[in-house]
Amino acid sequence: MINVTKTYLPPIERYVGYLQGIWERNYVTNNGPLVRELEEKLKAFLQVKHLFLVSNGTIALQIAIKALDLQGEIITTPFSYVATTSSIVWEGCHPIFVDIDPETLCLNADLIEGAITPSTTAILPTHVYGNPCDVERIQTIADRHGLKVLYDAAHAFGVQYCGRSLLNFGHISTLSFHATKLFHTIEGGALITSDDALARRIAYMRNFGHRAPEEFWGVGINGKNSEFHAAMGLCVLPEVNDLIARRRTISQLYDKLLHGNGLQRPKALDGTRRNFAYHPVVFSSEESLLCAQAALNREEVFPRRYFFPPLNELPYVMYERLPIAESIARRVLCLPLYPQLSSDDVTRICLIVKSVLREQVRVP
Repeated sequence: MINVTKTYLPPIERYVGYLQGIWERNYVTNNGPLVRELEEKLKAFLQVKHLFLVSNGTIALQIAIKALDLQGEIITTPFSYVATTSSIVWEGCHPIFVDIDPETLCLNADLIEGAITPSTTAILPTHVYGNPCDVERIQTIADRHGLKVLYDAAHAFGVQYCGRSLLNFGHISTLSFHATKLFHTIEGGALITSDDALARRIAYMRNFGHRAPEEFWGVGINGKNSEFHAAMGLCVLPEVNDLIARRRTISQLYDKLLHGNGLQRPKALDGTRRNFAYHPVVFSSEESLLCAQAALNREEVFPRRYFFPPLNELPYVMYERLPIAESIARRVLCLPLYPQLSSDDVTRICLIVKSVLREQVRVP
C-alpha cells in the first residue's frame, strides 16, 4: 500500500536515548528542557527570532488570533485545510473569503482590497503546499488599511523567499508539526513572530496565562507540548535537509515522467526556495481526476484530494461563489510523496496516471 505520505521515523535507538533522559529527570511536560532545546534549535534552523512550541497547528492558529486581538472579519483563503477557517470561526470571528490565484493557488492579492470593510481586522492567507503568498503586496495592503497579517504556514517549514525565511513575513506565522509533515513532533505546532510584545503575549497565552505560579497575566489556554513530542522533533530535525533533498528528487522525477500530459502544476514566486512538502497536480476536469484516483486505488495507491471541498462550502460559513478555488479544489490531487518512496513506485504511479489520461483522449 502506498499512501499519500508516510511518517518519517528516525532510528529508534536515537529516540530511546532521549526517553532514558526523560525517565532519569522525571520531567515530562510544563516547558521541560527538551522543549526548550527544540525551540532554540528550531529558531536557529528556521532563522526566526521568537518560536513557541505548542500542542498542534490548530491551537497555534487559535492562540495567534487571540494574541493579535482579532475581532470581526478576517479575510482568508477558501483553498486550505479546514483548520484555517475553523480556527477563525472557533474564535468568534467571521471568515471573508476571496478567490485564489490560478497559478500559485494562494490568496489572490488583487482581490483583497475589494473585500475590506470597516469590520475587517486581519488577513489570514495560507502558503499553499509551501508556495509563498504574495507577501510583499499583502503587507502593503495591510499597512494601508491598518490590518494585521497572520500566515497559516503549516506547509512552509524551511521555505525561503528572496533569501529570508518565509516565516518572518506578517505579524505571526503558524506551523504544524503533525506526523504527516516533513518535520514533525508526532503532534505539535509552533507560533513564530519577530515582535517582542507579541512574543510575551504568546508565552503567557499558551500556558493558561501564568505569569508566575500564583500570578496571572490574563486569560490563557493549555497549548503546551510534552518532552516526548520534543524528543521526536530533536531526532527528526538533524535529518530535515536530507529529507527535503529526497523529496526534491522524487518531485523532479514526477515532473519528468508526467511532462506533456496536460497536468497543471502550481507555480511558486520567483525567489522561492521550496521544501517539496507536497506534489499536487491539477487535472483538466474532475472526471479525469476521479478516473485517475480510482485507477490508482485499484493498485493500492492512495493519493489525496488536498484540498477538497473548498472552505467556502463548509456548512458553518456563508457560501459565496468563488469560481477559481471551486474549480481547482475539484481538479487537484496530491500524489504520494515521502522520502521512503522508491523511484520504481513513482514510475508505476506515473504509468497509471498516463494510461488513464491517454484513455480519456481516445474516448470521444
